Amino acid sequence: MKGDRVEIVIDAGSGSRTYEVVATRAGRRVEVSVGRGVVEVSEVTRGGTTVRTARFMASRILALVEHPAQRAAEPDDA
Repeated sequence: MKGDRVEIVIDAGSGSRTYEVVATRAGRRVEVSVGRGVVEVSEVTRGGTTVRTARFMASRILALVEHPAQRAAEPDDA
């Protein structure tokens, strides 16, 4: 959903670099998949179509942080 974002911190040799993938429009979400030494972070539409993708070597990743979108407060929440 809009507001989902994933931060990826990688080892760039001479330091670290931070990348962000954000669900930019309503109805989109960010998905993370890991396989064969590659981490793939994709922004996906409701229908499952990939809008954009970022791929990183798993051995270079220092941190991967998922920030889910804030949901609206419901009346039964304390």
